[in-house]
Amino acid sequence: MKIGELARRTGCAVETIRFYEREELLPEPARSQANYRLYAEAHAQRLRFIRHCRALDMTLDEIRTLLDYHDHPRQPCDAVNGLIDDHLAHVEARLSQLQALREALVNLRSRCRGKADSGHCGILQELSQPLPAEESTGLVDSSHVPGPHRGG
Repeated sequence: MKIGELARRTGCAVETIRFYEREELLPEPARSQANYRLYAEAHAQRLRFIRHCRALDMTLDEIRTLLDYHDHPRQPCDAVNGLIDDHLAHVEARLSQLQALREALVNLRSRCRGKADSGHCGILQELSQPLPAEESTGLVDSSHVPGPHRGG
């Protein structure tokens, strides 16, 4: 099948498929005489595996590791369990960060009722204040910003 068919069958964008090839997550497909990529069912299965991992917010490095275990089924799976445990710990940490962010935003929102002009807006006034890290060290600590800041 050509790349467009693979994309339709797996729900994955053509450019994403090419990206996974460049990252060597998907093996290079055969080529037709006209130099079109020709994919097999194994490519579709592997792409589904990768997409499932990405839906779980796994990094490319984590996916590489899981694919290695998938491709070499005689390896013990305790390392797979460890990888999932580590990923779960990362998710728990992100949840804590997001909860702290939510609380900060709720607190910020409570500073303004929307009745005054923006020159007297409590939100804008609060955002103009130094962060606690700035007050004590003179440096800004951006570690409070949640999100997928992991490598890969």
